[in-house]
Amino acid sequence: MPFKNRPAPGLPTRKQILDFIQNAPETVGKREIARHFGLQGAEKIQLKALLKDMAEEGLIDGKRTAFHKMGGLPKVTVLRVIDIEEGEAIAVPDTWQPDDATPPPRIRLIEKGPRGQRPPAALRKGDRVLARTEESETGWRAYPMKKLELRADQVLGVVEVDTAGKAWLAPVDKRIRNSSLISDLGGAKPGELVLGEPIGKSMRPSIKVVQVLGEPLAPKAFSLIAIHKHGIPNHFGQETLDEAQAAAKLLLSHDKREDLRHLPIVAIDPSDARDHDDAIWAMPDGKGGFDALVAIADVSFYVRPGGEIDREARKRGNSVYFPDRVVPMLPEVLSADVCSLRSGEDRAAMACHMKIDAEGRVTEWRFTRALVRIHEVIAYEEAQARMDEDRAEDHLKHLWACWAALATARKNRDPLELELPERRVQLDDKGRITEIAIRERLDAHKVVEDFMIAANVAAAKALESKVAPVVYRIHETPSREKLMALKDYLATFEKKLSLGQVITPGLFNRMLKDITGEAEKALIMEAVLRSQTQAYYGPSNAGHFGLALGSYAHFTSPIRRYADLLVHRSLVDAYGLEQPRPDGNIPATSGLAERDRSDLGRISDAISKAERRAMEAERETIDRYVAAWLSSRVGEVFDCRITGVQKFGFFATILSLGGDGLVPVSTLGDERFGYDEKAQVLVGERTRTTYAIGQIVRLRLAEANPLTGALKFELEDAEGSIEPRGRPQQQAFQKRGNHLVGKRGRPANIRHKGKNKR
Repeated sequence: MPFKNRPAPGLPTRKQILDFIQNAPETVGKREIARHFGLQGAEKIQLKALLKDMAEEGLIDGKRTAFHKMGGLPKVTVLRVIDIEEGEAIAVPDTWQPDDATPPPRIRLIEKGPRGQRPPAALRKGDRVLARTEESETGWRAYPMKKLELRADQVLGVVEVDTAGKAWLAPVDKRIRNSSLISDLGGAKPGELVLGEPIGKSMRPSIKVVQVLGEPLAPKAFSLIAIHKHGIPNHFGQETLDEAQAAAKLLLSHDKREDLRHLPIVAIDPSDARDHDDAIWAMPDGKGGFDALVAIADVSFYVRPGGEIDREARKRGNSVYFPDRVVPMLPEVLSADVCSLRSGEDRAAMACHMKIDAEGRVTEWRFTRALVRIHEVIAYEEAQARMDEDRAEDHLKHLWACWAALATARKNRDPLELELPERRVQLDDKGRITEIAIRERLDAHKVVEDFMIAANVAAAKALESKVAPVVYRIHETPSREKLMALKDYLATFEKKLSLGQVITPGLFNRMLKDITGEAEKALIMEAVLRSQTQAYYGPSNAGHFGLALGSYAHFTSPIRRYADLLVHRSLVDAYGLEQPRPDGNIPATSGLAERDRSDLGRISDAISKAERRAMEAERETIDRYVAAWLSSRVGEVFDCRITGVQKFGFFATILSLGGDGLVPVSTLGDERFGYDEKAQVLVGERTRTTYAIGQIVRLRLAEANPLTGALKFELEDAEGSIEPRGRPQQQAFQKRGNHLVGKRGRPANIRHKGKNKR
């Protein structure tokens, strides 16, 4: 090892050894220490004793081949991600065994390492990485070199015991096909939902249970599975709760706010809404247009940058909504109480005043901090019923009239119109499913949506006019690669898509409008949907393709989205809306923090990732509820629509519920089916029977697994063609004590590899 400035021979002091370990560019062991200090013969034996003494004294830690300072770290080591702060991963050493008085160092993982190395992508809580570490004046940092295999991650699953008495962990993630042997139950009982950690270095390590979560099929368990699987922060620390209680007591300065309590402002929300962060009002201006107001909860008054609440909100990025619970971005005293726009109570609001002409164009806007008293909180269904039955009050009629103008402007800009049904899970007071259905789309939903869009556009343009920072909501034009794939697909229908023209949402709308057949229309709609890019947040404007808008920012939901809170803070700065300094320990400013003003990119990336995490968790939870709802209906036949085709089979969705499942190609009969990748169809070689995206088919439900959310279908006329192969048939489960058991007496979900084993 080419070390420079070697000292003269002789046994080094403790300090010399510590300095060498600390400053060596590579991993240090006994051999490297001896070589560096020029030790020979008996001196090496003395060094061995000295190193043993230093370890016993707590000065160093490590084996003969890799020493490091106690409280320090090896140059290259394995780290475990414990948190995500503003998009940056925070880690600790994966193994840490100093005395209890020495906590493991918190290490910030840096995006770009030495010599331009790039870290593994999409690190999240629980991940393990091999990283190169270094200590600086501001603390430890590390440069990820390699993300370690999934087998070393924690696994969420159900404890099952086979007839031989062996315990197995059956994973709840449907992408993991095999169960794992449990070597340490950690007090868990058969049938319980647990968090397990692989131990050992074999390709199929055994599992140690590290946390018992309870009954997997109990009410409210499905959302708990998603929370743990995706590492969603679920508990507020005491400091955060204390600060929230203090913030809730802040007095509203009436003389510093516009008093709008005389206006009949209404909040139209879902009947089961946990919070109310937006309300609307409109009045004819006598010139064919309208004066309109969108009042939004003034969260920035209560949640100030730099405080504990703000730190936790940045980490969460958004609230996560499940059928049985909400994981809020803000503590409940704020999200469900003080910030929520309740009827009949004075509330702080950020008010967007707009002038809307007869064509629905927003011609003027201004923003104020206001005091409001919501006239009424109305459910969508109730508001719609009042309008339909001609018993609506004037303030509702004015809203609908203003919406007619906004709808005209919407039609003129021609945004993307795709039918995207939303599944609704209805639970009783004990958390049991009472109904699952597609949520009805009412005019009342469109009224609120178009008012919110108008306010979001106004916020973006207002900040642009002030040359202030903006967190844009960005939806980019489909990429050329996706458009090429769409062009090839449309060609199979003898339809043309010219890539030489300007691609607009209206182009897709006209394409769909010209199709008369419902089946073909569904096919094309699915293809168009797949061609779209994913929306995200960012400080550089790239427009919103889907809404056909040049400038768009999220302003209307600061209780549940951090992006909106950032937009509010920028408006506070741009319009001089700062409130008097509050008393106590609440941070003074309610505008943007300096770190966000100078670099909005980092937090924009972080909240975009948090949004994707929330969407995936919410979707998986709905899938589990749907599978649980259907587990008693195995064998029934449903009208389904094919949503995806692969060479191994096709995926289909139940039209009335939205439950997605697989029809394996092996169950389609005796003939062979070929897969046309360009047309995305399966075609029978003998009968030419075709299965394509969008096609309506009648399918029998063969399996429904609530733990994974997985469904399997078979053709209506199939005769028992699906056999359980390593995954559970939930309908075949029976309770034995606290334990789910399959038909053959062995735990469901277990699949063994090897000859003659299942």
